[in-house]
Amino acid sequence: MEEVIVKPIIAKELLESLQTKVDEEKQVIVHCCFPASPFLGNLIRIWNTTYLVDNSSSHKSKLIHAENITIYPNWTAVPFMRDFWFTLIFSGLPKDCKSFDFKEIIPEEGGFFVKSIKRNSSDIYRIKISE
Repeated sequence: MEEVIVKPIIAKELLESLQTKVDEEKQVIVHCCFPASPFLGNLIRIWNTTYLVDNSSSHKSKLIHAENITIYPNWTAVPFMRDFWFTLIFSGLPKDCKSFDFKEIIPEEGGFFVKSIKRNSSDIYRIKISE
């Protein structure tokens, strides 16, 4: 008697939820340094409209989580004369992305921008930002 191999059928909803988990694994971590300032009372915040923009496509990785910094409209006080570090987690970049811009798209002056960050295999970056 011939053996029949039956391929299992996986529900579409389950496949979609698994794809979400796969996408989560591709997160990009950006450690940001706001350099020490000689001014008292500096405040900093990040907007939800901050992206990693692929330099060779129209892809934008969205901000997922911010650590040690507040999200607009709230402010975080920056320590006097000390570098201030915070961490941002973004959705994954495309596999073929070689470099990207860190861009805070906001309706006022002073959005953060770091041009042409070279992609690495770990997708963990340290950048220095300023207004």
